[in-house]
Amino acid sequence: MRIAVAGGTGWVGRLVVNAVRAAGHEPVILARSTGADLIRGSGLDEALTGVPVVIDVSNTSTINRKKSEDFFGTATTNLLSAGQRVGVRHHVALSVVGADRVNWGYYAGKRRQEKLVLDGAVPATVLRSTQFYELAAQMLATIPGPIAVVPQMLMQPIAAHEVANCLVDLALADPAGRAPEIAGPQQLRMPDMARHLLRTRGSHRVVLPVRLPGATGRAMAGGGLLPTALGPRGTQTFDQWLASPAAQNATGRTR
Repeated sequence: MRIAVAGGTGWVGRLVVNAVRAAGHEPVILARSTGADLIRGSGLDEALTGVPVVIDVSNTSTINRKKSEDFFGTATTNLLSAGQRVGVRHHVALSVVGADRVNWGYYAGKRRQEKLVLDGAVPATVLRSTQFYELAAQMLATIPGPIAVVPQMLMQPIAAHEVANCLVDLALADPAGRAPEIAGPQQLRMPDMARHLLRTRGSHRVVLPVRLPGATGRAMAGGGLLPTALGPRGTQTFDQWLASPAAQNATGRTR
């Protein structure tokens, strides 16, 4: 079966493409480089013709509320509209655990995406995932200097490849609406993850934990990013990930 992967040239998208191939199916990559532009809407009908299933892991790096809402709103609307026109039977979208409980600009865009997908005409599944292990590398990469100021975040992070596999499993099943949330095997705090990552890299940088102001900071530090119900759980621990090629190749690019 042909399975389209929106954002298939991105970091997570490449993992999903690999998972599609490993499951014995043919990935169709939707990206500007392949002639399918999610924001302009160009090339989508042609790319999706004869494709019954779409997995959307397209992403933006902004934390600005308006930019996030604009990106996810436009990309999702164009993708769903094209899918409806050509007969896509199942649309799977990746979202974030806690997007409805943490008032963060990026999450506003994910909430908009979720609503469009679940209210749309194409049968759909939305998978909320906790943060990926690579988020620690992202935090450190964006804060240069001898002191790394890291936000207080209580999470249950997961290996990204396990989320990619779950997305493909969901894509091959019947549309489920809101799927059970996926999370990692253990609860961790971001400052501890950052310190551990720095030690494995032989760095002597100092990690300074800081709570973000207001309700957003309280939610992030107090469990707003944790899953609230039973669901699939990854098996790779953070320590195991640190010893893997994924950690060694981490560049800080994540969602």
